[in-house]
Amino acid sequence: MVANHACQENHEPGSTAASGCRIRLAFRVTNQLRHYLVNLVARPPSPTTASQWSQESKHLREHWLNDVVYHGWPREVVEAPARFDETGVIETGKGYRIRKLRYEIVPGFYSAALLYEPQDVQRGSPAILNVNGHVGAPGKSVEYKQKRCIQFAKQGILALNLEWLSFGELSQSGNQHWYGAHLDLVGAHEMGLFYLVMRRGLDYLHNHPLVDRERIGMTGLSGGGWQTIMLSALDTRIKATAPVAGFSSIASRVEAIRYGDLGDIEQAPADFFVQRDYTHLVGLCAPRPTLLIYNAEDDCCFRAPLVKPLVFDALRPLFGLYGAEGALQWHENLEPGTHNYQQDNRLAAYRFFAANFHLPPFPDEGNLDAELSSYDALAVGLPTNNLTILGLAQKLGREIARPPLPANQAERARWVLAERARLKEVVRHNLPGLAAPWPVASARTGAAMSICYVFDFANGLSANGVLTRLMGCPENAPVTLVLNDKGKKESAGAVAARVNQGEQVLALDLAFFGDAWREVPVAEYEQIIHGLGERPLGILTGQLIEIARWMRDRSGWAPVRVESTGLRHQVAVLAAAALQPGLFSEITIHQGVKSLSCLLETPVQFSQAPELFCLDFYKHFDLDRLQALTEGVRVEFTGRGETAK
Repeated sequence: MVANHACQENHEPGSTAASGCRIRLAFRVTNQLRHYLVNLVARPPSPTTASQWSQESKHLREHWLNDVVYHGWPREVVEAPARFDETGVIETGKGYRIRKLRYEIVPGFYSAALLYEPQDVQRGSPAILNVNGHVGAPGKSVEYKQKRCIQFAKQGILALNLEWLSFGELSQSGNQHWYGAHLDLVGAHEMGLFYLVMRRGLDYLHNHPLVDRERIGMTGLSGGGWQTIMLSALDTRIKATAPVAGFSSIASRVEAIRYGDLGDIEQAPADFFVQRDYTHLVGLCAPRPTLLIYNAEDDCCFRAPLVKPLVFDALRPLFGLYGAEGALQWHENLEPGTHNYQQDNRLAAYRFFAANFHLPPFPDEGNLDAELSSYDALAVGLPTNNLTILGLAQKLGREIARPPLPANQAERARWVLAERARLKEVVRHNLPGLAAPWPVASARTGAAMSICYVFDFANGLSANGVLTRLMGCPENAPVTLVLNDKGKKESAGAVAARVNQGEQVLALDLAFFGDAWREVPVAEYEQIIHGLGERPLGILTGQLIEIARWMRDRSGWAPVRVESTGLRHQVAVLAAAALQPGLFSEITIHQGVKSLSCLLETPVQFSQAPELFCLDFYKHFDLDRLQALTEGVRVEFTGRGETAK
């Protein structure tokens, strides 16, 4: 029991070894991660000629749409014509009418829209697609959006007002944006759904018989600003665009998290920003008129002074290549200066669209409060069995059918090699190189000695651990690595049990786990890692393998035993063993699960296990297949699950 006491003491806040690690790590892991991410962010585009950028723009759009956005989505779904059905009309008697529209995003999943139509609409009228962000329950009926659409309609513009996922009539819990990760998991890129929601609206306007296709614009605040830059960049049918406080360079997001700049999961979709950035999206708008509206003291995100250097200043020369430097415009709101699309920002948008659509200057809005409609009055009505983001992911997950494992030995060997290569690609596994294991603190209690290590890797990230053994225990004693989803402090019992059997035990906190990360918005950072083309799960497997090799070489005891607690480490350990056969002798899993289907069916929130939501992961793998790839490693389950040999 002396060893038990020593292990427990060394995992308490007052212990010398544990507190030494914490003091060193608490201030450094966030900076390490920021540097790691910023080094992956592409610099703003700087072509030398307009023709060069036009050609690159064409390739960029094709790549983003075909290889990323529509990854995993059936071509017949992507290319399906827009289906809009009118469910009612509001004749306002104020110079415009409101048509209620229901439209299909993908089969079984419908959304709502409102068309603000001028009373005497003429053929060849301009049109503006209006999208909203995180507005809560009001959705498309939010006050400032109604006012904007009313004013557009009064000036002869058809204004289409789209509902957005998770808000208004789509406010079901299954439409929370983080469930986009569950689409990734089953092999349908989340960005495909978010893109189709807004692209269908553009399809409708583009095909409207009264719309002048050369005068279609788009605008929106916050998440609506994000939608605006995305669709405007990737679809040249948008001829003038005015995103409001909706995006920044990924570099600015990583550096300025105080105001929520890390964003929701769709704002860093998997692989979208490999060697590209939001600055490239702005560049893709050239030479079309583009008004960037930001707020000086934004209390949500993307404060104007922080984002302007990269998304505006750096892009003006690119627009200049087309002789259109003035086409990229900037408006900074000072009053109220917070996160808003209120009158000052609306007036800037009105001036912009009037000028570029060759309309007379807009008159003053006046007081439009009396013309605002209630949520209920604007309700379109959606099917009671309408799919949600989560429901769609669950449906796709249940349809996955993987071929059985080969029974023939030769075929099984070929299968193992092919699937191991596929797993490496899916989790983006790379060995980071162990730069240095630093012993930073030690403690001795009774018969046990503990040393706290910081493991620095060549990619700039780190892990930490406490190595414990009994005094007199030889350095070639058997090795057990212990990992816990709640951090190594919770591993005292498991450590003590193995130490008292004469083993040397390393309790590990890999990246994203433990006290050092307690105050860090881990899930938000990890979604950016996905967006930049890396995978947090691949980071974990790389770190675990490197540390296991170090312990193996240090002890001279070839096989290394691993003991993990929790779903996240269960998957990381099995994946590491599958990728590095022969390194681990035995795996014991506590509080594990039998299938990754639990991520969909429970469901597990992205924030609860962000490493596991790799694009295509569940499409190709489940835990039984990972275990098969370990080639004979004994895997024992305690609690839930079952022993498998």
